Amino acid sequence: MALLWGTDEPSKRGPKQGLSAGQIAAAAIDLADAEGLQNLSMRKVAERLGKSAMALYTYVPSKAELLDLMVDTVLGELPTEYPRDDGWRPAVEASARAGWAFYERHPWVLQVAGARAALGPHEFDAYEAQLRLFDGLGLRSADVMRLVAVVGGFVRGAAKAVSDARTAEQITGLSDDEWWSARAPLLDDLSGDVWAERYPTITRLEADHAFDQLDRPDDTTPYMEREELDTFELGLRLLLDGIEVFISTNATVT
Repeated sequence: MALLWGTDEPSKRGPKQGLSAGQIAAAAIDLADAEGLQNLSMRKVAERLGKSAMALYTYVPSKAELLDLMVDTVLGELPTEYPRDDGWRPAVEASARAGWAFYERHPWVLQVAGARAALGPHEFDAYEAQLRLFDGLGLRSADVMRLVAVVGGFVRGAAKAVSDARTAEQITGLSDDEWWSARAPLLDDLSGDVWAERYPTITRLEADHAFDQLDRPDDTTPYMEREELDTFELGLRLLLDGIEVFISTNATVT
């Protein structure tokens, strides 16, 4: 926490310091954005900075602390205000879409365990902004906190599904289109009366073209990119519909 809040700065005595924790975090973020968290190491970060790995430990005790610093740094990109001039719902939508875009830019954040907060300043800034989305609506304080957790969990979960699919593409070397195309003939061979009896719902939905690829903005747009966004938008709308009902039935003050 001292590192995150800048209360443990290197001593100003002796030779001038050639680096800062912020510079190290920025280099590590660039590396993780470009190559993924699996390729992040203190050695590679040091190479980007033209230093030795040992030199970095003067500023950052270990990779674990570096990850906390990286996450808190990128959280500083999130807005700290979501105006509620048009009501809480547009503000929550803006927050959710900002989170979706954030994970698009930094998918590696999804691989960092989030069970316990790092308690950095930008993390608190983001949380403060999210709490204000539901504060003052007449809800219990505990419900305000829970609604923030529900929305945040939805956004993170939706983004994680997308990130996992893209990781699978990197590992296999096949796009989703290519993966399904390679298996389509095998599924066709399995289709028949036995298949229809065992999987009647799948068979009926397939007959209704439920699994057909949606229209794409252009011929080069991968199907999954459109599907991912459509699924996120539908999920967000349904989630907010439910929250709207919750607020209308639980608010004690308007």
